[in-house]
Amino acid sequence: MSNSLSWCHGLSRGRLVELACLLEVTASKPGNVHRGADFEDVSFIDFATSAVAMGQAIDESAGKGYGQTVLAVANRTLAVAGSNTNLGINLLLSLLVQASRQAETLDVDAAKSVLNQLDGSDAADVYAAIRKMSPGGIGQTEVHDVNDSAPASLIDAMDAAKDRDVIAAQFTNGFADVFRKILPWILDGRDQFNDLVHGIVWAHVRLMATHPDSLIARKCGSAVAEQSQAMASTAIESLANGPESFFAAVANLDFWLRADGHRRNPGTTADMIAAGLFVGLYNGDIVPPFTKPPFAS
Repeated sequence: MSNSLSWCHGLSRGRLVELACLLEVTASKPGNVHRGADFEDVSFIDFATSAVAMGQAIDESAGKGYGQTVLAVANRTLAVAGSNTNLGINLLLSLLVQASRQAETLDVDAAKSVLNQLDGSDAADVYAAIRKMSPGGIGQTEVHDVNDSAPASLIDAMDAAKDRDVIAAQFTNGFADVFRKILPWILDGRDQFNDLVHGIVWAHVRLMATHPDSLIARKCGSAVAEQSQAMASTAIESLANGPESFFAAVANLDFWLRADGHRRNPGTTADMIAAGLFVGLYNGDIVPPFTKPPFAS
């Protein structure tokens, strides 16, 4: 058992994936499904069930390649949830799990090592998983369209999409945003508010303020995505007036995001948060008990 897993007494990687997903969906992040808010067509229960399904598929895929793992998770998720509840999380966490099987500590170098091993079969399986999950607003692209045959290089496809999708960008930068922004922001927020759940919300809003959410941009256009970014920036700046001001601004952002059904759902931001949580759990930066300080032994 590795030192990084010792805090949880040898929980499998699938269980850590499940825990990361449950922490992400439980936190009351603005615009997302969480324990206090459902969408009309998908609920907290659907996301929680998907977390369990993903964890099981991850463990069953030990020894298989990245693309095979992504496809297995997609199939298991559809079987229990019937819709796309975790495609972005799947793409990110399945890669991080592969990296964790080759490195004691998750970091950019560990992620790049796996990224450099991806081949055409991984691309084919990932494309198949994306088609099965039918992500919202995916549309058509001039190159590497998901409805066409998969390219020989998954990285080439991600590189073509990196400017419009923060998840795709991770495949070209070694998941640098996950390691150098998301996890540090979660930990910073946890320390500021003395609460992991509030730290997750802080990191979510800070990422929205830094990058217009890719899902909002695909479904609603760049102008709406930039408006959400501006409102998130206002929330971040409001912390200077105290936590109450910050959470009031977050509530306003949440109301606006939900005002158009859930077309303004910042789903890509949530996916990145789940990735940061998995890294924090695996590396031992986030340890139980999650609701009581001190947060690390």
